[in-house]
Amino acid sequence: MGEATEPSSRFVAAEVGVRRVPFPPGKRVVFGWGWEGNPDLAPDASTVSITVEPVADGTKVTLTHEGLTDEQAAMHAEGWNHYLGRLEKAAVVGDAGPDEWSAAPERLDELSAADATLAVLQTVLRELTSEDRAKQTPCAEFTCHDLAEHLFGSMVAFGAMAGVEVVNPETGSLENRVATMAAQAIEGWRARGLDGTVPAPGGGEMPAAFAAGIMPVEFLLHAWDMAQGSGTHLVVSDEVVAYVHKLAERLVPGARGSSFSDEVTPPAGADPMERLAAFTGRRPVAG
Repeated sequence: MGEATEPSSRFVAAEVGVRRVPFPPGKRVVFGWGWEGNPDLAPDASTVSITVEPVADGTKVTLTHEGLTDEQAAMHAEGWNHYLGRLEKAAVVGDAGPDEWSAAPERLDELSAADATLAVLQTVLRELTSEDRAKQTPCAEFTCHDLAEHLFGSMVAFGAMAGVEVVNPETGSLENRVATMAAQAIEGWRARGLDGTVPAPGGGEMPAAFAAGIMPVEFLLHAWDMAQGSGTHLVVSDEVVAYVHKLAERLVPGARGSSFSDEVTPPAGADPMERLAAFTGRRPVAG
């Protein structure tokens, strides 16, 4: 791939020590960086180089991002350092834990909430074991395994509403398959935008923003369902729950008796997530 370019005033460099199996020297990845539809940083307008080399206590990872303005460099430095820090933690302790950037974004809309609730859902899926497959969730018709299968179909439907085909990887961990399919759907929605109308699953059309808002409601509720069924602790910010509750208030009433049961009384001292679950007709799994 050629020799590393010399650093300039318009690059981001970050290093992190990774104490896992050392890589052979000379391993390097170079790729273009940018976004479609972004006039300030179009696809391949900048270049990212990642080099890994062995050091005394493990592996050194060096990331260089060139072709950025000073303002872009500052913004990207914050992001690269955040995720390289998570890489180091994952390498050292085995799991970086929930990503606070994804799980609690600064500005919430239908799509950032979908990202945030997907991060919550992934954390629950990561904890599921083979023994959890047959465990009952608060959804009477779904075990934990049934609910995962249901999510596959939901991802395909979400993508279809945005005009994209979501493909099931068929192999890999449950977390990876759901995350891969959800990413396809969410990216399809980002490309489409939230204006206008989209085809409704049962025929006809619905406002695009309303349709996109179904994703975070389903992601978060099913994360809670599987956490209840498997006994996993659910970690989600009150801000995200409050936003999803607002989305649920415009979605749930018209779907009671089909997708949702009647509202139930939340337990005394219920937290925001328990109140959201009760609003959608869910009761905690006993024991």
